[in-house]
Amino acid sequence: MRVLILSQYFWPESFQINDVVTSLVQKGIEVEVLTGKPNYPSGEIFSGYRARGCNRETHGGVPIHRIPLVARGSGGWRLALNYASFVLSGLLFAPVMLRKQRFDAVLVYAPSPILQTIPALFVARRKGCPLVLWIQDLWPESLSATGYVTSRALLAMVRTVVAFIYRRSDLLLVQSRAFEKPVRALVQGTPIVYHPNSVDEVFALPPKGELPAITGLDQGFSVLFAGNIGSAQAVETIVEAALRLKKYPDIHLVVLGEGSRRQWMLRQVRAHKIDNLYLPGSFPVETMPGLMQKASALLVTLADREIFSATVPSKLQAYLAAGRPILACLNGEGAKLVDAAGAGLSVSAENGPALARAIVDLYQMSPQEREIMGARGRSYYRQYFAHDMLVQRLIEHLRSVGPRRKALG
Repeated sequence: MRVLILSQYFWPESFQINDVVTSLVQKGIEVEVLTGKPNYPSGEIFSGYRARGCNRETHGGVPIHRIPLVARGSGGWRLALNYASFVLSGLLFAPVMLRKQRFDAVLVYAPSPILQTIPALFVARRKGCPLVLWIQDLWPESLSATGYVTSRALLAMVRTVVAFIYRRSDLLLVQSRAFEKPVRALVQGTPIVYHPNSVDEVFALPPKGELPAITGLDQGFSVLFAGNIGSAQAVETIVEAALRLKKYPDIHLVVLGEGSRRQWMLRQVRAHKIDNLYLPGSFPVETMPGLMQKASALLVTLADREIFSATVPSKLQAYLAAGRPILACLNGEGAKLVDAAGAGLSVSAENGPALARAIVDLYQMSPQEREIMGARGRSYYRQYFAHDMLVQRLIEHLRSVGPRRKALG
């Protein structure tokens, strides 16, 4: 089976699709990737790449076709250009880069922007193969919730485009069960299947090699947040909790990663002299499993928006696999998952006082109680989110969409 995976984001950017591709290859699937120039989350093109021009490279034996795009910058109009440039480049250059190639299926890994599916529709039609869309974010709801788009007319236009994309896909995979209803509202006839995210088994294994020393993580009771530091994560809540926890000198909050709100957080740390909150930046992806396992607890936050209550943050599977207690400051599906697993404590989104109390509650538990929480989380991961199991299920989904249709031209 030959599969083209189209994703605006791919290695060396850190996304779940990287591990999925590796596992597909290990299971005998021939995979090629069409993607852009890496620039997430820093907003600038990574060293060794340039925004202009197309190029090909190989990683882990997988051919990667890279098309030009505008780097996302710090958001705003640059982010809009980033989204639009990938779509335009895909339509212009993908047919040339994939000339004479044949595939049995095209899989789109679709966090924002879902508009990246537009060139995939064109490629799938030209190649005469089915298109499977793995929906990670709901559009236009995500645009509205993050404040990137406020115009009702523009949101209505995006909704029309998303409905067009859904209708012309052969199979829609949704990462959260709560996505099924809003996706169904936009499409009739296209099959919709729940297919959650996972992480590589390495997150559940003892760390190998030396880990970087990180202030705050290596002392006392450490609460680790890892991932994008943006408006969707409502990081103001973390700052508020840190301020309320100043009287507990043994509690340290560590926020790893980059994003549009990191500089704001650093300014708050300086302005309020918050000495229990650390923002050391990003670290190599291969160190993350070990760093998570070093933490006393793992923190996930989301903004108080209806769309985010339907979302399961992809980091939750990594947290479960790491076997550490989870502090979940969010609503809806993510909180339900943590509660169902018995893997930690959950409080409502954007509730700084409640988050601070939950951190203290976890801190005051015995080490044995916290270990039991972590073990429950890892057990839940292996039962419902085991990487190998879900990759095998993905292969079955790809095979279920039927044989190749007649190609165009």
